[in-house]
Amino acid sequence: MSSAFAIAEAGVVMPQVLSPFEESVNSLRVEALGSEHKEEVLTFLSRRSIHTVCMAGYIGDNGIVSPLNRGFFYGCRDEAGCLQGVALIGHATLLEAQSDEALRAFAQLKHEYSVSHLVRGEHQMIERFWRHYAEFGHTPRLARRELLYELRTAPRLEGRTPELQLATLNDLEEIMTINSEMIVSECGIDPLKKDPLGFRERMARRIKQGRIWVWRKDGRLIFKVDVFAHTLAMSYIEGVYVAPQERGHGHGLRCMSQLSRILLQHSQSICLLINQQKEGLAAFYEKAGFQFRGVYDTIYLHPEAN
Repeated sequence: MSSAFAIAEAGVVMPQVLSPFEESVNSLRVEALGSEHKEEVLTFLSRRSIHTVCMAGYIGDNGIVSPLNRGFFYGCRDEAGCLQGVALIGHATLLEAQSDEALRAFAQLKHEYSVSHLVRGEHQMIERFWRHYAEFGHTPRLARRELLYELRTAPRLEGRTPELQLATLNDLEEIMTINSEMIVSECGIDPLKKDPLGFRERMARRIKQGRIWVWRKDGRLIFKVDVFAHTLAMSYIEGVYVAPQERGHGHGLRCMSQLSRILLQHSQSICLLINQQKEGLAAFYEKAGFQFRGVYDTIYLHPEAN
């Protein structure tokens, strides 16, 4: 039901060696970040945690330098050495920048150095980034407009509370099927065909991390959700699923309410993205207590551009 950032699970494996890139762009210096920069980067990202939770989540889970990030973290510094931007440039390219000059520097870096399946971020930031990136001749394969929603207080709903459980490896095959169908619906790429082994490994790892919640009724999987990223400030969820034959009975709202109570014990708030074209989702999440926070863009790139 929510937009699937698991789309970023659908493609190639990134190199396992940190790129040595370091270059000056105008008055800014762009450098590959290392483990020694972790606290500085997390402090920078914490200023707008709702927009940076995925990058912060990658760092919290894997560190700054890890093949599990499927890309490299870069910093953009001014003449005083202060961070003006941080970007994860890889299979999924994510950006947080305080100036247009930093976005221009990241656009040049993205053009020169790294494979990417998608670029995602806040609408105004991605619009500015793409203006610079398009100067190198790039055009989007597909673009999606998404809506950012946030929940800070779990709603109280009438009815029996579903007993959500953490998924186990026994659920892996069913979860892979559900998530792959969501990915196909969003971007047209089937990870079960493009990268079946890698996709299985990533889904299994997410289960082992305790990041997928399910609810079964009479042995049937009725509800599923992935916690893609988690920090003390924010949890980012995706892949919200209710079995088609069980929709319209209030299961989704009750499960979301229970999930919210669980996650808000460990994070200050919860956020998610929904595809603007999928009518009815906004009303569903607003009924579940989520509030609209902004507009996002996801741009899928042509394979030949990489």
